Amino acid sequence: MKARSTGIFVRTGIMLFLAAAVATGCKKKKDAVQPAPAGEELVTEYCAGPEYFSNEEFFRSNGLGESMDQATARRRAMSNARGDLAAAISTTVKGTTDNYVNSREFNNREEVQERFESLTREVINQELNGVRTICQQAVRVTANGNYKYYVAIELSGQELLGAMNSRLSNDERLRIDYDYEQFKKTFEQEMENFSRR
Repeated sequence: MKARSTGIFVRTGIMLFLAAAVATGCKKKKDAVQPAPAGEELVTEYCAGPEYFSNEEFFRSNGLGESMDQATARRRAMSNARGDLAAAISTTVKGTTDNYVNSREFNNREEVQERFESLTREVINQELNGVRTICQQAVRVTANGNYKYYVAIELSGQELLGAMNSRLSNDERLRIDYDYEQFKKTFEQEMENFSRR
């Protein structure tokens, strides 16, 4: 009986020690947050931060909208996020198209370049309708009664690549010289380059 109560005492002591260590660790993390300098105020920005950055797999963007009407604030946030996402995608696709066309042996390089750009623009416009919302947060500003809406959206690079491949491989003028594997390799390299910025 004495050995049993000693075991319970030891286990209880260990659990108390672990609880104190966890509490101390949490307190240190809280203390690590620096207060804002005098005359400044820390602002909470929702749907932002490293987990919402573009990477090798996804194009990501966030936006903020403000209005007296909550639905209008949401539309503005989505519009801002879509605009930023479209710009990021366009930059990556432009780099892909330029590098791909320059690496191939096309007779009329300028015509091929224009055709690629035209088709990829169509695909981007279609694919932006399929973006996925990965974060959304609405707040009401008490000072003026307006609503602020924060949103983060993403589009899969592989879905975009698949849609571009479908469109490019079905084009009669490009089908003869189009090499999907080379285009995919170029696109993935551009995605990787974009995510490092």
